[in-house]
Amino acid sequence: MAYSVAIDGPAGAGKSTIAKLISKEMGYIYVDTGAMYRAMAVYFTKNNIDPDDENAINAAVDNVDISIEYQNGEQQVILNGENVTGLLRTEETGNIAVYEKVRENMVEMQRELAAKNDVVMDGRDIGTTVLPDAFVKIYLTASSDARAKRRYDELAAKGEQCDINDIKEDIEKRDYQDMHREISPLKQADDAILLDTSNMNIEQVVAAMRDIIDKAIKNS
Repeated sequence: MAYSVAIDGPAGAGKSTIAKLISKEMGYIYVDTGAMYRAMAVYFTKNNIDPDDENAINAAVDNVDISIEYQNGEQQVILNGENVTGLLRTEETGNIAVYEKVRENMVEMQRELAAKNDVVMDGRDIGTTVLPDAFVKIYLTASSDARAKRRYDELAAKGEQCDINDIKEDIEKRDYQDMHREISPLKQADDAILLDTSNMNIEQVVAAMRDIIDKAIKNS
């Protein structure tokens, strides 16, 4: 039996950071959904397909196969048999994620990964749409104030000038957009466990999440 952990939540909640730590600690595959979309964009770039041409995108997506492998502990993204990991850093996804056909194909590929491997997957619709039958579902969130402070500290540490109020405003705007988008809006799955990390550090979040997962495995 393959175990799947679905982590959803708003932007800035630390989903990817926590998901990577949990997957490494447990020996699961971290499915980087963002990297998969960037790999899709790489395919369109290589084949001179305009990312704003939905008809051309729809006609091409069935020719794309994307999977994730690990080599020496490092994630490798495979596009139609070719390792394109090195091309993903600068690739922009543009608007492709909003196209229903793209999302349908991506969801199918992500489900195939979860069916064959123990995975941790994070996003905004993993527990509700991508993996509705996930073994464990966690809704990871934090107050907009806490998320803004984390982002502010992160930017300030890099020497960047920023305004915490502007950051908070951007976060709340993103929350609204994610919760009201037409396709797979952000929401907590009915059977997801809510984990509010507003007053927790990374180590505490990982420990709390590991406890949730271990209890689920023990009771399965």
